[in-house]
Amino acid sequence: MKKIVLGVDVGGTSTKLGLVDREGNLLAESKFMSTEYEFIDGFIESFEKHVDQLVKSIGPDHEMIGIGIGAPNANFYRGTIEYPPNLKWPGITPLASMVKRKFKLPTLLTNDANAAAYGEMIYGGAKGMKDFVVITLGTGLGSGIVSNGQLVYGYAGNAGEVGHTLVNVHGRHCGCGKQGCLETYVSATGIRRTVYKLLADYTVDSKMREVSFEDLSAEMITDAAHAGDEIAIAAFEYTARILGMKLSDVVAHSGPEAIFLFGGLTHAKDLLFMPTAKHFNNNLMPIFKGKVKLMPSELNNKNAAILGSAAMIWKHYEDGDLSTLS
Repeated sequence: MKKIVLGVDVGGTSTKLGLVDREGNLLAESKFMSTEYEFIDGFIESFEKHVDQLVKSIGPDHEMIGIGIGAPNANFYRGTIEYPPNLKWPGITPLASMVKRKFKLPTLLTNDANAAAYGEMIYGGAKGMKDFVVITLGTGLGSGIVSNGQLVYGYAGNAGEVGHTLVNVHGRHCGCGKQGCLETYVSATGIRRTVYKLLADYTVDSKMREVSFEDLSAEMITDAAHAGDEIAIAAFEYTARILGMKLSDVVAHSGPEAIFLFGGLTHAKDLLFMPTAKHFNNNLMPIFKGKVKLMPSELNNKNAAILGSAAMIWKHYEDGDLSTLS
């Protein structure tokens, strides 16, 4: 029988599921709305139904060896989702143990950025690397840090929150309760905030003056920059300066072989990568210059969230510690 893994991406809006083989082939996939379930029991019931349908759709010649779940505010050690701002479940939810009880399979839970790092390690550009970092640039900024071939979780299971490192102690208010966090400047939300700051500070013409903050998207800013909009170009330069500076700090802390940038904001390509690389190299300690690659993720055009969660199971299965960690 062919071994497969269930990869799961729990999002604030929808939950996506897929059956994945070791080569990264997505054999079947499904999704349902996370927002429909105010209580975890209803979510688990729908989850079980969708998994059963997926398994039936690929026939009997497959053996599921584990379930990997990526979710916001996830604690790997405890298998819990803890106080998620974008889910309706209050407090701490022991999702991994609940899923394991239903399916009697090893079940691992991690945050979405760590799942992306697993995916890069197994299926992406970090194959063969033992020390690298994945930075996810979406609504917020997440990060997964790999050292000596292992994800860094820290003592309590929450390490690697680069998005909540400090840019300005008196800076922008963040959803985490602090001020001046990196993700308030470098993310899809952050660049929108930057555009509106620049629109207030300068009088140059910009089509973005006609768009409300709620309607403005990172894609619009990218399109405007490609069309020569001075505000949009300045917003990318400002974003890249901060990102490059903070990535140089990440190198000082972890000494990676490469940093992979992943997520919607990276679709701007050279608008983001070129100035980020410039500021990154300008701020690196001399001992690190020329030793760290800054690269786009190779998973950006794939179903990365499902693949990453599945890759977590494959990694621990091949390391021989899956049963002890579940």
